[in-house]
Amino acid sequence: MIRATYINHMGDDLTVVNAARVSFGKKKEALGYTGAEGGAMRPILADGDLKLIRYLAKHRHMSPFGHCFVSFHVKAPIFVARQLVKHKFLRWNEISRRYVDDEPEFFCPNEWRGRSVDAKQGSTGVVNMGDSKSPYNCIGRAEWAALECYQQLLDQGVCPEQARMVLPQSTMTEWYWSGSLDAFADMCNLRLKDDTQEETRHIAHQISQVMLDLFPNSWQPLLTSRPLSVPIAEYGKIREMTEDEKQRGKEKSIANGRR
Repeated sequence: MIRATYINHMGDDLTVVNAARVSFGKKKEALGYTGAEGGAMRPILADGDLKLIRYLAKHRHMSPFGHCFVSFHVKAPIFVARQLVKHKFLRWNEISRRYVDDEPEFFCPNEWRGRSVDAKQGSTGVVNMGDSKSPYNCIGRAEWAALECYQQLLDQGVCPEQARMVLPQSTMTEWYWSGSLDAFADMCNLRLKDDTQEETRHIAHQISQVMLDLFPNSWQPLLTSRPLSVPIAEYGKIREMTEDEKQRGKEKSIANGRR
């Protein structure tokens, strides 16, 4: 499944306030702290400090927000990861199939969406498959054939960095993703838009939910895109191939080898 898991963070709303006020040689203290037991303790700020945060966000004075830092562990299919890696101000370290050669996992969506009729990209609605399972069977056969080929290459002594070329875009990958409050805000403001691919949007939504909990006074003014209305902790599932799909894929790969 697609999932963004919080690891740790540095700083809070008061950090933003004091990073801005240091220009005048000033430092503020919290009025108190609040938070659930075992969770992050959030500072209670004076009205003037809340106004300052809103002013900074409104007028795009972003450097004070850069002193708060958050890290996530994200798991998603390759086609989602390749969209998110483009955010260059976020630090990215990904699992490498140059070194890892264990059996890969494959992503399966919750539903199949229709092709957009008024745009070159995007999707709309849900495709009604009826009683037919042919799309799932087709994917299962293709993924099993790729997995079989991958394993055969490894068994024949081919290096993992070349053998991985046969794996499909649905292959799951994972990475550590870290960055400042303003950098994650830029990412979420882009990836929470309505025209963002749904799988990618769910990653942004999960991260936005964590940010709102850690930085309740700073995150809301920074966020210009609308979050998803229904919180989803995990999206999609790891595809588990049936024995029938495995057998069909194996038969097809054997048949192709005889041609």
